[in-house]
Amino acid sequence: MFPKENSSNGYHHQPPPPPPPPPLPLGVGNTHSHRERARRGTRRSRASPDSLSLRVYDQQPQQQQQQQRAPCTDFDMAYFHSYAHLGIHQEMIKDRVRTETYREAIMQHQSFIAGKVVVDVGCGTGILAIFCAQAGAKRVYAVDASDIALQANEVVKANNLSDVIVVLHGRVEDVEIDEEVDVIISEWMGYMLLYESMLGSVITARDRWLKPGGLILPSNATLYMAPVTHSDRYSESVDFWRNVYGIDMSAMLSLAKQCAFEEPSVETITGENILTWPHVVKYIDCYSVTIPELETVTTGFKFNSMMRAPLHGFAFWFDVEFNGPAIPTSDYHSSTSFTENHLVNGSQRKKRTNPSEALVLSTAPEDPPTHWQQTLIYFYDPIELEQDQAIEGLVTLTQSKENARFMNIHLEYTSGGRSHVKESVMR
Repeated sequence: MFPKENSSNGYHHQPPPPPPPPPLPLGVGNTHSHRERARRGTRRSRASPDSLSLRVYDQQPQQQQQQQRAPCTDFDMAYFHSYAHLGIHQEMIKDRVRTETYREAIMQHQSFIAGKVVVDVGCGTGILAIFCAQAGAKRVYAVDASDIALQANEVVKANNLSDVIVVLHGRVEDVEIDEEVDVIISEWMGYMLLYESMLGSVITARDRWLKPGGLILPSNATLYMAPVTHSDRYSESVDFWRNVYGIDMSAMLSLAKQCAFEEPSVETITGENILTWPHVVKYIDCYSVTIPELETVTTGFKFNSMMRAPLHGFAFWFDVEFNGPAIPTSDYHSSTSFTENHLVNGSQRKKRTNPSEALVLSTAPEDPPTHWQQTLIYFYDPIELEQDQAIEGLVTLTQSKENARFMNIHLEYTSGGRSHVKESVMR
């Protein structure tokens, strides 16, 4: 039991329910990052008795809160506890593309942050909150439901920032902030952008606390897909069994395909693997997106292969942009104002007056690699494509009913007069 803090907002921290069994791997033979491996752990850290500036919140909402806010499930608890592992945060911080882009975004928007109130949703070790404090924030609320918040509080104290940064240990849905905020910052993106469903917490923070005209970083995100060819990967996973030290093991081919390609694979590819220009699966405006809008994402697609090559599957990746507030006010003088609306796959997307000024964090195959890599959905058998051959179909991404942090992927695709369906789950 954690001690009750000397705060009217403090609660006794209730012991969490036991976590569910660990999720299945993303696929045998996949290249898993530390972030994925560490996510499955359940080791907990302990509270420091002198963490006076840390406010602890009951992660199980009270009865009156449950009627208005989503309950904290066993899956949520397991997810939060997995982020108590240091390795997961070390990998994210070592991702220089990720971390330095966030720091650059904070400094680029320093005029919005200096002297203002900021919320860091899912603060982890507190590095983004500290960047905001260094940019002159008046106050930063660093919120995290994982026990890593306890270490974040020690980091804050070690850097003499306790008078600026308040670490709140609890869910965004449960903690209390007794003032409106000017800025929300969060590194919420999961594999394939929407895996882990953390964007919902950012939306909750926005709807609870953000002032009109406030700043959200990142401001928008775009999920892309494109057909890929990857003969080396297919050969390593499948063709290997055709001749094993001179022995015909082709009887293993069916099982090899299932083990290698049944579930999504998180790995790094290059632009040479991409067969066409990408398709926008989903554009997200963080200032206006709603939680129900993310429960199911569906889009039709049509590609024409730029070359003759085997089609092995589809790759997914994302970009996020760090733009100014969606609702300009007299208090905000940003060069990143929005002026023109246009439609992208049925989603309202705001076009900037000078797109070249946008600060972008990209996980595209042709850009420097990040810990997100790319997510690939492989077919069990490749399709031989001719140049200019059409590939068309439908992709649907749905939050799993078993666990909303998992994602069901439904792919229907047709090429060369043959139709196929591929179902997979990102666990």
